[in-house]
Formats: sequence, C-alpha cells, structure tokens
Amino acid sequence: MQVMGIQALMPKKNLSKAAKDHLIYPYLLRDVEIKSNNQVWSTDITYLPLYKSYAYLVAVIDWFSKYVLSWELSNSTDVYFCLDALDKALRQGKPKIFNTDQGSQFTSKVFTETIIGNKIQMSMDSKGRALDNIFIERLWCSLKYEDIYLKDYRSFHELREGLKSYFEFYNYKRVHQSLNYKTPAEIYFN
Repeated sequence: MQVMGIQALMPKKNLSKAAKDHLIYPYLLRDVEIKSNNQVWSTDITYLPLYKSYAYLVAVIDWFSKYVLSWELSNSTDVYFCLDALDKALRQGKPKIFNTDQGSQFTSKVFTETIIGNKIQMSMDSKGRALDNIFIERLWCSLKYEDIYLKDYRSFHELREGLKSYFEFYNYKRVHQSLNYKTPAEIYFN
C-alpha cells in the first residue's frame, strides 16, 4: 500500500491538532475533586464508521453525573457542529469549568469566546494526555462497544437515529457502578 500510495478510507488517528495562531489554555483539573453537577463539563470529537464512509460525533458531558448534556453529528470536523452542541448544553445549565483537548475546533476564537463570554473557566488537556478527559473517552468506548460496532450503521440518517436511542439509554437506563448503580439522569436531576 505504501509503495502504491494507497490509504485506508478512514480519518487519521489524531483529530486534535491545534491551529498555530490559537490560544492554548492550561489544564485546571489536576488533583481537583469533582463534588457536584455542573462543576466540570467536557467535550471531545470521535469518528464513527459508516458503510463506505464515516461521521464525526461531538458530545458534552457532565463529569460528576456522567450525563450527556448534548451531542451533534457531522460529516466534517468544522467548528460549527461543536458550537451547536455547546449551545444546546448551555441551555440546560452552566459549568464552572469547561475542559477540552487542544483540537482546532476547541481552540478557535469563536469557541473559546463562547466559553469565556459565559463566565466559564476554560481548561485544556495537556498535549497527548487523553486521560485528562477520561470521562468522555470512557463514553466513546461504551458507545462504540455497546452500540456502533454491534449495529454496523449503513447511512448517516440511520446512525443519527441509533445515537438518539443510545444516548437515551445511556442517560436514563444504563446504571453506572461509579454512580452507586444509578443512571446519569438520576444523579444529574437530583
């Protein structure tokens, strides 16, 4: 494949490339104890396989309850679907700290100004530290192994409908050992 210049039809592994002129904010969560809802939210992008293509998913999650506040699906990695997910989440509340990786979508001026304009502290993972955003990384793992890889979605529409069902299940029916066998919704709304 290398000699012939052939590449697999899938996105490159690292979606988190910062643009050179974007500001990088420090990671604020080292050794911070998470004690309540809306103390820390975070977001990330992952890619999901489709028949002969793929889609990008962004989600916003509350660290304390593991509740998925919002999500958006796109066929590109532009900043606008990330902003849509952020706006939907902010309609439900406001965190003290919002954590992201250093991807260009999250370091963009329009994204960081939305966070700071809402009087929320901006935090960014250290370079190459996926564990700094462990709760959303764990969400991606659960989503892919409990739904995506089992269902082999064939179209963007089918994937969107499947994600609606999965996040409904994840938030309202799937109990978490770390939440004393309660659902994220039980913790977030109580």
